[in-house]
Amino acid sequence: MPVMGVVALFVFLLLRLTPGDPAAILAGDNATPERLERIRTSLGLNEPLIVQFITWVNKLLHGDLGTSLISNLPVMKMIGQRVEPSISIALCTIILAVIVAVPLGVIAAWKHGTWIDRFVMGLSVLGFSVPVFVVGYILIQIFAIELRWVPVQGFRSIFNGFGPFFERMILPTCALSFIYIALIARMTRAAMLDVLGEDYVRTARAKGINEVAVMMRHALRNAAVPVITVIGTGFALLISGVVVTESVFNIPGIGRLTVDAVLARDYPVIQAMILLTSLIYVVVNLLIDVAYTLLDPRIRY
Repeated sequence: MPVMGVVALFVFLLLRLTPGDPAAILAGDNATPERLERIRTSLGLNEPLIVQFITWVNKLLHGDLGTSLISNLPVMKMIGQRVEPSISIALCTIILAVIVAVPLGVIAAWKHGTWIDRFVMGLSVLGFSVPVFVVGYILIQIFAIELRWVPVQGFRSIFNGFGPFFERMILPTCALSFIYIALIARMTRAAMLDVLGEDYVRTARAKGINEVAVMMRHALRNAAVPVITVIGTGFALLISGVVVTESVFNIPGIGRLTVDAVLARDYPVIQAMILLTSLIYVVVNLLIDVAYTLLDPRIRY
């Protein structure tokens, strides 16, 4: 709550303490007096600053994020229309990344120093090096244009059928998960290498426990704390940072909404997106802290 309070105060003061007329900044150089007055009235800029803040916080607590200066639609409604595509991409990406990256990281640590380890690390470097839009355009060219297996662009809600949803999610998910597979695999490998040198792992092996059981039951569980941190932070980044992927695949998500709002100087939408992004980070970090106590009984708050 204190973090969100600081963020809310910063968001509120961001425009109002800017030198010059805030309405003129939002409206642009060619704005008419009528448009300037409409913006001042919409944002309450004619009131004293403390009155503006109290009014804004009161509306915020009641779920009123204001009205778009461009479309005249409630900001909450605009976000509601755009949030499903972004959450769908983020969930599909993080699920695919975890399913692929964690086993890769475990195998690389298990076969440390072999060609398998070098292959996984090379794949990780490649994942970090190639931009998402390059991977996206390559996938579009191969699977959508040449092979015609899936549509090129667009989004279909899962409520309209899993088949159309899957067809339009598979390419953006693969493109965006490339970098997260590299990140999670690298972190899993590093955490596993630290754990594999511990006494309890050597003791488990000395007792004749199956190597797979040693890796999964003893090593991976104790190495899971930093891995969970990367996965959780990655999910928060995905929710708020899928702008490039949404642009490449023409997906109407909150990333595209944020870019459009910045270009159009739609301040109420920008305010709402900053608050939403901050809330996602706070909630994800809280869930990560709770997960620590479940994975490692030694951690207590």
